Amino acid sequence: MPTEQHQEKQYSLPPGTVFDAALKAVEKLSGKVVTSSPEQRKVEAKMPKVVLGKTLGERTYFSCEVRAQGEGSLVVVDAYPLDALERKLLFGARKGVTQTVVTWFTAHLENILGLPAQ
Repeated sequence: MPTEQHQEKQYSLPPGTVFDAALKAVEKLSGKVVTSSPEQRKVEAKMPKVVLGKTLGERTYFSCEVRAQGEGSLVVVDAYPLDALERKLLFGARKGVTQTVVTWFTAHLENILGLPAQ
């Protein structure tokens, strides 16, 4: 399982609405926003070791961009593990940590948007 994650998902909602929901989802996951650009609808955050009361074992860099796609939106998520100094972890990452953060983000995003669970 790769430690770096890239995920794209389409939603039939306006990009502004999806971006606002993405910011709320990052906040609910205790992420520390590093940069946020509402004009470009992009947010970068660092997720802690402990998310939703669960100790995952390492920090995670998280980037989310919301792009307009026809009548809806395309959400592009990239994430990778960080070391103790918050640099990209090149080896020794625990399996599934980054995937878990991305999965939880997607679930929170869809919940905030009021979409049915999949």
